[in-house]
Amino acid sequence: MRLSSVFIVVAAFLAAAVLSLAAAWLSAGVVEESSERAVRTELDRDALTWADVDTNGLQVFLIGTAPTEAARFQALSAAGRVVDTARVIDQIDIEDGDSIAPPRFSIEMLRTDDGISLIGLMPTSTDRAQLVADIERAVPNTPVADLLEVADYPVPDGWNDSLEYSVSVLRVLDRSKISIEAGRVSIKGAVESEDTRRRVEADLARRTPDDLRLALEITAPRPVISPFTLRFIQDADGARFDACSAPTDEDRTIILEAAAVAGMSGKIDCRLGLGTPTSEWGDAAAMGIAAINELGGGSITFADVDVTLFALEGTDQSLFDRVVGALEADLPGVFVVKATLPKPPAAESEGIPEFTATRSPEGDVQLRGRVNSEIARQTADSFARAAFGSSTVRTTARVDENLPASWASRVLAGLEALSRLSNGAVLVTPDTLSVSGNTGNQNASSEIAGLLAEKLGDSEEYEISVTYQEKLDPLLGIPTPEECEAQIVEIIGDRKISFEPGSATLDASTQDIMDEIADLLKLCGDIPLVIAGHTDSQGREVMNQQLSQDRAQSVLNALRDRRVLTSSYQVRGYGEERPIASNDTEEGREANRRIEFKLRQPEPIPETETTLESIEQSAPTGETADSDGAEESTDEQN
Repeated sequence: MRLSSVFIVVAAFLAAAVLSLAAAWLSAGVVEESSERAVRTELDRDALTWADVDTNGLQVFLIGTAPTEAARFQALSAAGRVVDTARVIDQIDIEDGDSIAPPRFSIEMLRTDDGISLIGLMPTSTDRAQLVADIERAVPNTPVADLLEVADYPVPDGWNDSLEYSVSVLRVLDRSKISIEAGRVSIKGAVESEDTRRRVEADLARRTPDDLRLALEITAPRPVISPFTLRFIQDADGARFDACSAPTDEDRTIILEAAAVAGMSGKIDCRLGLGTPTSEWGDAAAMGIAAINELGGGSITFADVDVTLFALEGTDQSLFDRVVGALEADLPGVFVVKATLPKPPAAESEGIPEFTATRSPEGDVQLRGRVNSEIARQTADSFARAAFGSSTVRTTARVDENLPASWASRVLAGLEALSRLSNGAVLVTPDTLSVSGNTGNQNASSEIAGLLAEKLGDSEEYEISVTYQEKLDPLLGIPTPEECEAQIVEIIGDRKISFEPGSATLDASTQDIMDEIADLLKLCGDIPLVIAGHTDSQGREVMNQQLSQDRAQSVLNALRDRRVLTSSYQVRGYGEERPIASNDTEEGREANRRIEFKLRQPEPIPETETTLESIEQSAPTGETADSDGAEESTDEQN
């Protein structure tokens, strides 16, 4: 009886255990299935189709290959939203890093008075130490702070060109921010004057490689314009400005819109500057331009607060009175208007008197025509010799005492205006003073207009026809041919343009020298240059001559490869016939193996009498003849 009771108790416990295990197994299966289903649903909702799910009891395994680390983390976060994160087992792989897109490499070069800072990300293969060394060589005695990071990815196309160009810019701008990317360079900087800004921008643009995109933002303080001048003309030749000045961009916009309404088209330049007599300058100038347009033509000149208006001959008197009256009423009170309606000139039996001064492209100055006294003639001659040089002036003007008393002052004003031009002419008549010619100063027209307005006053009419020619502009920093010749010598210095032994193939060590010479010659432009090759006396004379010719040609080809215009260059091989040292020693033979850059001097220009037609000619470009000049250079052994 007792044994039977024990058996029953044991059996009951066994049955309970079996039932518990069965219940636990069923519960675990339900939990596994529900967890897997919930996680899959959440992954699908986030479009993480690369991820898969597996379960083992309460554990949830995430498996698959994530495209990025961020995608892996997103999958773990999605699973953690529906199950306890402690149950999630991460078995996700990441795709190979080689398939990940490379970062955007960029460098900021900041140059201030305290030094140069380098900030950004560059490829590991870029020689960091060489970059810093290049900067220190370009800007000596300037500390360089290297804050660069690197990434091990291939160098993108255009990266090295951008880097080399940016280093060369550092020596030009003392205060600048240069942003460098592959194939693109953005430059922001500040210079001390508007003229310097134009020269720097022209220089940087000229040296930019063809495949490099360049963005420039160079600023300079606005110049002080005195007198603050604007002169607008509308006649049979169309509408135009002889001079245009504005204090702000807003005023310039107002002026240019008024000029466009009056019929002016094409590129219009209006100089920004300081010195305006009133904050209402733009509105006042627009009123004056509108008045000339309403009159059907004429000219109006603003010189500080003085306004001079000339209507066209034949303008209706009532229209003239109405337009001028309205202009005087509408202009700000600071302005004083003087308006003139010209009358038809009376016939003169002896012809219209005139005084002419011409300045030829060669620099010769002639004074002809009439002056009103002997003192006036001597004064004009003395002024011209002081302005242009005593040896270049010839005076043949005659005295006519019937000329008006203001004639002498108008002649001197015309000569001063002519001194602002590279070549041109001044014509003084009883009714007007005209100035025409060529200049290398973009602001010459405005400056001459201001000068004449100041010297002649409000009652005088004058005409200005000045053409700007870039090749005459000294502010562009274009060196003369002689300066280019000397700078080549300076560039080479103690280094050598070397070749592989016995051949005309440039040695790899010469690449830096050729790069620097090419940069200079791009700036020099079309100059008459001879590239001459020389050897020592070892070997046969004929072979030495041919080798020297081939080496000079290799230098020319290297310059062409660097996009230098070489149409005016010549190559010559002199072989061993022009030694500069003894061929009996190794040092002498080394000196004789060289490349010389020689400038062909222009032929003398015969003296000719200057004529009025010469003012239409541009500055001369002398024909050149061969002549030897001693220069610098180097070459390796033959």
